[in-house]
Amino acid sequence: MLAEPTIGDEEQMSDSNSEQQAAGKKGRPTPPRKIQEAARHKPLVGDRSPEARKAAKERLAEERRKAREGLAAGDERYLTARDRGPQRKLARDIVDSRFTAGELVMPLLVIVIFVSLIDNQVVVLTITAITYLLFAAIAFDGWRVGRKVHKRLVAKYGADKVERGVRWYAAMRSIQMRALRLPKPQVKRGEEV
Repeated sequence: MLAEPTIGDEEQMSDSNSEQQAAGKKGRPTPPRKIQEAARHKPLVGDRSPEARKAAKERLAEERRKAREGLAAGDERYLTARDRGPQRKLARDIVDSRFTAGELVMPLLVIVIFVSLIDNQVVVLTITAITYLLFAAIAFDGWRVGRKVHKRLVAKYGADKVERGVRWYAAMRSIQMRALRLPKPQVKRGEEV
């Protein structure tokens, strides 16, 4: 039969434990390296079974689809930092509610490419002059759109509350073709904003 430890025995055991700890001993044998490494082992990649890869791929595709739809719809959660905020939204709506000269750039450049194949000096000079006139009209239109946006923002938010770069943002959006703009236009042409 085992004898119960007495008060003196408990003091001796705690003294021996504290001596071991003070000496750097832990009171148990060190496990072999193989066991230590197995305990630390973590896979570098997750579950790589074909089913897990397929599920991860589908989940990622779904997330991308939601983000693409959210961006196109103008959902604030999916917009880039450049497009976020009520002032940027108002600027987009003002630009989208009107026709801009910048929308003609891509169609004109396609025409220029084909016309440049014609070996007639008069045609080439004419199309070059039209191109320069369009670029001047785009610059003027971009300036005008930026000015209009700035005036509306000052009227709505106050001169000291207007974000920096909103004029440039509106001018750059006015250069893009309407069908290629992101976020997609939320207002129709001619609609009052």
